[in-house]
Formats: sequence, C-alpha cells, structure tokens
Amino acid sequence: MKALQISAPGQVEVIELSRPEAGNGEVLLRMEYVGFCGSDLNTYRGRNAMAKSPVIPGHEIGAVIEAVGPGVPDSLKPGMTVTVNPYTACGNCPSCRRGRPNACRSNQTLGVQRDGAMREFMAVPWEKVIPAGGLSTRETALVEPMSVGFHAVSRGAVTDIDTVMVIGCGMVGLGAVVRAALRGATVIAADIDDEKLLIAKQMGAKYALNTMAPDFGERLAELTGGDGPDVVVEAVGSPATYRLAVDSVAFTGRVVCIGYSKADVTFETRLFVQKELDIRGSRNAEPSDFRAVIRYMERGTCPTDALISRVTGWSEAAESLHFWDGNPGKVFRILLKIGSQTVKKS
Repeated sequence: MKALQISAPGQVEVIELSRPEAGNGEVLLRMEYVGFCGSDLNTYRGRNAMAKSPVIPGHEIGAVIEAVGPGVPDSLKPGMTVTVNPYTACGNCPSCRRGRPNACRSNQTLGVQRDGAMREFMAVPWEKVIPAGGLSTRETALVEPMSVGFHAVSRGAVTDIDTVMVIGCGMVGLGAVVRAALRGATVIAADIDDEKLLIAKQMGAKYALNTMAPDFGERLAELTGGDGPDVVVEAVGSPATYRLAVDSVAFTGRVVCIGYSKADVTFETRLFVQKELDIRGSRNAEPSDFRAVIRYMERGTCPTDALISRVTGWSEAAESLHFWDGNPGKVFRILLKIGSQTVKKS
C-alpha cells in the first residue's frame, strides 16, 4: 500500500508499506482524507524538534472502518465513518493519574513521535476510534484540530457571562471561537488576516479585530468597557501574541495557552501578580471534545469549504507543503485525498 513520508527537511516521497490486518482488539481503517497539521509543516521545514525522522505524517483523520478484529465491541462495524484519537497515554504519570491523559508526560502523537495516518490503511486499537455520526470523511478530517480549540475553552472555564478573545484564527483558534460561542460567551476574534476574521464571524465571533490596526487597543477597550476580556485564548505561538494575551486580559482573568513559541518570551511579570492571573496550558484534546465538535458539525452550519484551502493527491503533496510553507497565513487546512483521484482548490 502507499504511504506519504517526510524523509528529511523539504523532502517528501511516496513509499510502499505492507498492508496491515486487524489484530485482537484492533480496527482496520481505510483512510480517505487526512489533514496536514501545523506540526507537519514544521516537520517539513525541519523545525519540529519533537518529530522523529523520517516520519509518516498525519493525525487529522477521516476514515472508514474496513474490518474489525476479535474483541472489538459490536458498536464498531465495517462501513462506519470514523476519526481517531491520535494521542497515547502511559496511564502512570501525574497527568494520567489525575484523569488528564491528553497531557500525558510520555505522549506520542500520530505523525509526530510515531508514524501517522497518511497511508491507505492503518490498524488502531478500538478504544482510539471515534464514530463520526453523519459527517462525510472529508468533514471528519477537520474534527481533530477544532477539538484542540474546544479543549482550550474548557481549560478556560468559559461561561455565558464571559467575554473571550481568541488570538489567532487558524483551525485551532476557530475551534475555540465556536466552543466559546456555543457556551454563550461574547467572542472577540483577533488576527492579522481579515479573511480569517470574516470566517471567525461566520463561526460565532461577535466582533473581529485586526491586531495590526492602529486603533486595535482602543477598539478592544471599547468592546470590554475598558476592563479587557475575561478570558484570552492564545492560539498563535509567538512572543508578541503571548505578551498581548497577558497585557490585554482583565484583572483576575484567565489566559489559556495553546501555541508553542519557537523563541523565548519575556513578560512584565508584575502583571501576573497585580492582575492575579490564572495562566493555563492547553494540550491536545479529550474524546469528549471530539464528540462535541462532531455534534457541532452535524448541524451543517460549519463553513467547511472555506476551511479547506486545498485537497491534494499523492503526487502533489510535496508541492502543496511547499505552497503552505510560502503562504502560511493563507492556508487553513490542506487535505490529502487517499486514492487515485486528485482534486485541487486554490
């Protein structure tokens, strides 16, 4: 069977692997669409210190159950559309003992620390399989990144009396926008790209602010009565956006950090104390977050076509990653279509 491999920085190739079978307690999945994540882009760039090399990327999965092995519950049947919880958990570390396996100390994510889903077939433990309800496999490939944003809103303990600013309106940030809006919060989307801000408003943001605008600070103060947002979700991962989150959040507010900054970040640490801030990390997602995203997408209101920047085939995958590398601000998601047909959307 075919698989896509990032063999070295800037080097992508199609390789041949043996087709797996469903073993005891396993489900054999036929991959149909798999999304390229920002971590895959950084692996391609040679900047992902966590990724093994070479690696088969992919953990944003839209698949169909091909077969089930012995010991798999009857609820999982061939022909079902599913996605996969791509994270591992040791069961013994402090995170696991506290019931938060998404932050397992020894976590290995598909496509990063271990080979991922950009292959024709993959066998996985049945416990990792999440039925996707009435979604298509194309839609299902968007569930995992949005679930990371959903989880961040849970970490921020967002309620209907909160004003929430989400900094960064990529796929993960849009997940946070949706979840905060579903919880009844007033959502302010913040980004440097006006196209992304328009989509954020379609997905539940009440206000959209370009952080590069000269009057950004004045507008934010106006929208929050001069207090700042109750919760700020940082979904970019840059020193500037981390500082913006701490500077902007209200006194006794919550800052939820998703993005990884590649450079050291310096803060006015007095703000941590004076504002008595809660600064919370948010890592990966829980199965309940996946299910919540699926329930949201089943409503049919998610602008799926706007979120899929390109659908690529095997032979165009390298060019698509090269395109994303050169146009990082213009891409939401690139999907690899597993099959012989190739469809592009530029």
